[in-house]
Amino acid sequence: MRTKANRRRAPKRTFTLPRPRINWRRVLAVVLVPVVLIGAAAVLERALDRPVERLSIEAPFQRVTAVQIEGVVGQQIGRGFLSVDLDDLRSRLEALDWVDSATVWRRWPGTLSVRISEHTAAARWGRSGLLNVAGELFTEDSRHAYPELPLLAGPRGTERRVAELYLAIRDRLADAQLRLTTLQMDERGALAFALAGGQEVRIGREALDQRLERFFHVATPVLSHQLDSIEYIDLRYSNGFSVGWRTATDGTLTDAAENT
Repeated sequence: MRTKANRRRAPKRTFTLPRPRINWRRVLAVVLVPVVLIGAAAVLERALDRPVERLSIEAPFQRVTAVQIEGVVGQQIGRGFLSVDLDDLRSRLEALDWVDSATVWRRWPGTLSVRISEHTAAARWGRSGLLNVAGELFTEDSRHAYPELPLLAGPRGTERRVAELYLAIRDRLADAQLRLTTLQMDERGALAFALAGGQEVRIGREALDQRLERFFHVATPVLSHQLDSIEYIDLRYSNGFSVGWRTATDGTLTDAAENT
């Protein structure tokens, strides 16, 4: 008989986990390449960020002066070429009276370039303001009178609306060989305009389109031959208008109602 001692023991099995293989070249590349690139970018930026040495200004110089532009842009001389905040500089230039738009860019190695576009004044606004061709109030304190421009007026915030009405009326008056000199909207929204001959046309604040149609299609054809004798035309009626006549002697008025 075999004893327990003589029995064969089953061999022990051992397991060895494989050691991870590390690609040290790849690890170093992943770590070092960004560091090298960041360092190179910093060095390059430092090399490029040279002081601004010159200004180049393109502008019509009709209303905006070189002194005004240099007063804003000249502060950048000596600053770092890449450190100049172009958006801030553009905003400060466009805040100048008469500057419609400004473009600012860098030119290597040390030049800051500026291009200015000026507003075109289309009408006077109030006492000393000016509107551009888009109906925007771009200055409230014009130093010049510009008497050749029509005078528009109205409550604050109505500039664009009054300008739109002016443009609509102006073109139709030109077709009738008439010229508008003033257009005013009062606090209640009532509209009135004056012609080059001094005649006042009262539109009111309701049914503006219908009343203007009545002026152009009825009043103008009927009265065109005697405009010099008219002081005002009042269109604030539901279906007609009235006329104030100048007398030849003392300039007093006589009213005559006209129905359509």
